[in-house]
Amino acid sequence: MQDPVGLNGEMVTDCVELCGLDLSIKLSRGGVEPHDIEAEIESNWEEVVDNFDNMNLKPELLRGIYAYGFEKPSAIQQRAILPVIKGHDVIAQAQSGTGKTATFSISILQKLDMDVNKCQALILAPTRELAQQIQKVVIALGDFMNVECHASIGGTNVREGIKKLEQGIHVVVGTPGRVYDMINRGALKTDSIKMFVLDEADEMLSRGFKEQIYDVFQLLPPSTQVVLLSATMPSDVLEVTTKFMREPVRILVKRDELTLEGIKQFYIAVEKEEWKLDTLCDLYETVTITQAVIFCNTRRKVDWLTEKLHQREFTVSAMHGDMDQAQRDVIMKEFRSGSSRVLITTDLLARGIDVQQVSLVINYDLPTNRENYIHRIGRGGRFGRKGVAINFVASEDVRMLRDIEQFYNTQIDEMPMNVADLI
Repeated sequence: MQDPVGLNGEMVTDCVELCGLDLSIKLSRGGVEPHDIEAEIESNWEEVVDNFDNMNLKPELLRGIYAYGFEKPSAIQQRAILPVIKGHDVIAQAQSGTGKTATFSISILQKLDMDVNKCQALILAPTRELAQQIQKVVIALGDFMNVECHASIGGTNVREGIKKLEQGIHVVVGTPGRVYDMINRGALKTDSIKMFVLDEADEMLSRGFKEQIYDVFQLLPPSTQVVLLSATMPSDVLEVTTKFMREPVRILVKRDELTLEGIKQFYIAVEKEEWKLDTLCDLYETVTITQAVIFCNTRRKVDWLTEKLHQREFTVSAMHGDMDQAQRDVIMKEFRSGSSRVLITTDLLARGIDVQQVSLVINYDLPTNRENYIHRIGRGGRFGRKGVAINFVASEDVRMLRDIEQFYNTQIDEMPMNVADLI
């Protein structure tokens, strides 16, 4: 296999330095307009409670929290549980994986009147899986309170759902279509609902649930407290907040506080897309010191890159959504056991992989949406260990890198020569 650009290691390094200079000028001048369709809310609530014992929670709820394995509230829990318990409408902007579900679950459980066998809190989520996950958290945290929580979701038996609701349920969590249907059929009575929670509001509205959410809102008592959680604040989420919320408490947990601690982020400027392969080969020795995950944006690119590296006699595994589950399980098992050291994959993995040994993530392609950046590089450096993320940036990627830096309020530096020492 001939070198497409005839670059040896030295020249790639020179290119990195030269292009890097150009890149950092572009970055520091900020010649890219920030995303104007998304607002970032400003917090207007200062109180922080860094201990569950100081939140005046019911003893049996506190028992449930500790039994569940929580020791100390996360950043969002320290800020948002109290205003929700106090009855304020609350908008919380925080990424997934920060303890949002437990935030509203604890607040709901604290406010339930266990003597009233009716639905007092309604939670809407964008997917059936998320609704079921929330249901599990509510039941687990409310274990010592004998709480009844039902998941009202599509794909389940309607008659059984109606029967369950008629038996008396304290909390209902569901997807908008099925919940609206249950209210319309008179199976889900709304007269005792005190709290309405919209989880992953941005995701829900982008899936086109807006009309159904609005319809559900209209059927709730006018005094209902509204809690909205969202990772981003696009205009349709802000529209919901102005239409249905009264002087909401706004809580913003900054992205950089959340997820990027302990992870060093670098870029390598590769002027042209086709130079990325040589750059990766030059890095390969560094890469295999530990275990590394390399992200590409398409399945086709994963296959292409795997083949190119195999041609150059580098050992790598690959995984993407076209493979059947059995294949994927074998590859993950090899990677988890450490017998395979480099895994090339698509974003399929970004939200699910938690491999302890991964301390290097390479973005061969920058992710096409900014949220995935955190899911990808959060794989490295979990549980407070150090990790390194290296982003390959061709000239057409500069804008995206700038966007990611702004979005996460973080700094991505040019990769130093001694990167191996950092891993």
